[in-house]
Amino acid sequence: MTKVTLFASVRSMTSTPQPSEQALSVPAEACIPDIDVLASIGFSWRELRRGAVADQLRDKLFGVGDSALDPGQVDTLDLLVERESWRMGDLAEALRVDPSTATRAVQRLEKLDLARRRTLPSDGRVVTVSATAAGHERHAIISERRLKAMSQILGPFAPGELATLADLLDRFVKSIDEVGVSFEP
Repeated sequence: MTKVTLFASVRSMTSTPQPSEQALSVPAEACIPDIDVLASIGFSWRELRRGAVADQLRDKLFGVGDSALDPGQVDTLDLLVERESWRMGDLAEALRVDPSTATRAVQRLEKLDLARRRTLPSDGRVVTVSATAAGHERHAIISERRLKAMSQILGPFAPGELATLADLLDRFVKSIDEVGVSFEP
């Protein structure tokens, strides 16, 4: 693989984006968009994941204190309310996480009485999990808050922009999945 070195104005990922001269080594055959656009997307992605305002919004959506849920626990609750029950292995697969990660999320939900695990009477090796009545109630509250927040977040966008954003985000997620499997540093 031939490498080329690009010198371009790149936005810093350590604080508010600022132009700086920086060399990047990338495969020659890579289709590199404007490096400032690439850096801006990376910065925005980081802010979505880790920004202080994002943390504040998560607190308002998922709670604070001892009863607060983290995004992984909310993802788990989202799936639990879709079915009467899930086998733990199927739940982990649907969440796209390791089974031990799914187990930890379910344990936290159980501690808050939002989920319940059971072994199948016909096969004691099989563990299923389901949302409790309190879990369904909590999910309804979170869903209502998310809908209200998303409506306010997306309110300034025109309908055509929303359709484009949805398409681009879908493609972005699929691309992340593909690169995650095939990426070689």
